[in-house]
Amino acid sequence: MRQTAAQLKAIVDQTESRLSKWTEPEAWMPSRASQWSKKEVLGHLIDSASNNHQRFVRLLLDGVLYFPRYEQDGWNRTQQYQSEPWANLVALWTSYNRHLAHVMAAIPHEAGSNLCIVGSGDPVTLEFLVTDYLTHLEHHLQQIL
Repeated sequence: MRQTAAQLKAIVDQTESRLSKWTEPEAWMPSRASQWSKKEVLGHLIDSASNNHQRFVRLLLDGVLYFPRYEQDGWNRTQQYQSEPWANLVALWTSYNRHLAHVMAAIPHEAGSNLCIVGSGDPVTLEFLVTDYLTHLEHHLQQIL
């Protein structure tokens, strides 16, 4: 998981300046592969960081976790990312992911097999959640970059 943490940190370092260059009107535009604007996609990635942060820490503390399903459209709509200043979103996404990389790097190897059940899904390991987080992040960054 240390390797995944290093990859996440590198992605954030490489992406921060690219995201910061966009103007508000550019951030308002829909991404190429989504019905959401760039702001809303980045907001979704902030939600992903928030939800996964909870999963990682709680799995380290408890060993087994039952976590509610993430309702992405509802979260995005309620937080109104479209009206949030772009610079705030970029700063939050960047900072949160740097912290998550720090958390990932500190996960003991033996905790990687701790189990999490999200909603009515099948159990997955902490190690799976960590690697899947990075895959999910890369997928959505490709949509908006």
